[in-house]
Amino acid sequence: MSVSSSTNQQLRWLCACYFFFFSILGTMIPYLGVFFENRGFNPQEIGFLLAILMATRIVAPNVWAKVADRTGMRAELIKMGAGAAALAYLSFFYHGGFVYMALSLALYTFFWNAILAQLEVITLETLGENASRYGQIRSWGSVGYICLVVSAGFAIGQWGTEVLPYIGLSLFIGMLVCALPLPANRLVRDTHQSRVPLQWNKAIIWFLISAMLLQMSAGPFYGFFVLYLKQAGYSESSAGMFVALGAMAEIVMFMFAPRLLGRYGVNTLLIVSIGMTCLRWLLVAFGVDSVLWLGFSQLLHAFTFGLTHAASIQFVHRHFDASHRSQGQALYASLSFGVGGALGTWICGYIWDDGSGAVWSWIFAAACAFAAMLAVLFIPKDKSSVTAAV
Repeated sequence: MSVSSSTNQQLRWLCACYFFFFSILGTMIPYLGVFFENRGFNPQEIGFLLAILMATRIVAPNVWAKVADRTGMRAELIKMGAGAAALAYLSFFYHGGFVYMALSLALYTFFWNAILAQLEVITLETLGENASRYGQIRSWGSVGYICLVVSAGFAIGQWGTEVLPYIGLSLFIGMLVCALPLPANRLVRDTHQSRVPLQWNKAIIWFLISAMLLQMSAGPFYGFFVLYLKQAGYSESSAGMFVALGAMAEIVMFMFAPRLLGRYGVNTLLIVSIGMTCLRWLLVAFGVDSVLWLGFSQLLHAFTFGLTHAASIQFVHRHFDASHRSQGQALYASLSFGVGGALGTWICGYIWDDGSGAVWSWIFAAACAFAAMLAVLFIPKDKSSVTAAV
């Protein structure tokens, strides 16, 4: 189905918003630890500071989702979030102590986390009946992530970690500039009619359990993958190449996701993708000495995140009505990436120990992925989930 020129123009701005949002993620996640170390913080302080990123992701999206669903001010929240986060991020230029930096990080991430759930809702509502094209739009976020992982690493190598605040601020400004043209299409509500509460049905509950378990399985990947490869004799640059390979596979999958969703439906693709994730973690556990098997495991990131995320976004869009869609996206983000990611990383830290439990960490990850796949089997089949192929 064709879309109007105004809709196409809005989709281009949404692509740019995804690019800058995940460019910020690609800059902050890999390099904040090095940045804090060069600021003089010890490992325990660095661990606490990085934990704030996950902690605010659990709370903030749900706070902003309630505001968005009650007021319909989704585009305005993206603009306000980008602007306020940019202002809060100015605090990174000052060499403050531990408490100062913790407050600074909590403040900017609180506003930053106002953006993504609203961006997802606006994108799907803009696409309308073409919602299966979501992956093509979202893939620009993966492009931004790869670009900034590489370019920020090069910049830090040339000018040191103090270049990071300048890169981050420019990206926040870019995010704000791209969000400004988004129209404020507020959902008109009858103020005399009471708001219908969210219905917690079996499908939503089992989906969220599965999403949380899947992100728990990614705990050793987010926290220990590079360390694991170094332990196996790979260099940091080689580890970076494997990470980039996974991100490239994710982009390719986003291109194919619309056709796959149209042909097979959400439930089937979630089962297949999570099953591939289970296989991936077992390959990392027992095939780390083989470049071939390790490379293949990274290609499976196309399923672990690319196809799983595209299918999950479709699920949320279909199972939450217009008055609860921001809340649905926020629940998905906070329970999976927030709670699941934090629990997985924390538990794997204990299993990992001094490195002697590394293989068991990946076995734990595979077990979590297998449990996530079983949870999907309890989701009732949605008759509308399989549509005509795009």
